[in-house]
Amino acid sequence: MGKSKKKDLPDLRHLCVPGAEIPVRATPRAARNAITAAESVLKISVTAVPENGKANGAVRSLLAAAMGTAASNLDLRRGAASRDKVFVYNGPA
Repeated sequence: MGKSKKKDLPDLRHLCVPGAEIPVRATPRAARNAITAAESVLKISVTAVPENGKANGAVRSLLAAAMGTAASNLDLRRGAASRDKVFVYNGPA
């Protein structure tokens, strides 16, 4: 899993609200890691393969980097085996 540079990611610090649900549309096996904002969902592309939770971990890490928080502050609430996922922020305000 390649690491994205912080400058390549959008600023998503406004999502750091305790208990906030963050809908995500994941695309594994992409050419590069990227985050784009769509209408009501974040589209996150990761280079990781969807095996043994590798893509979920990559999505969580990339989202946490864009939010400026630790990956441990994000919990996957729904969509472990789906492209449509919902993460919940459980960190400090």
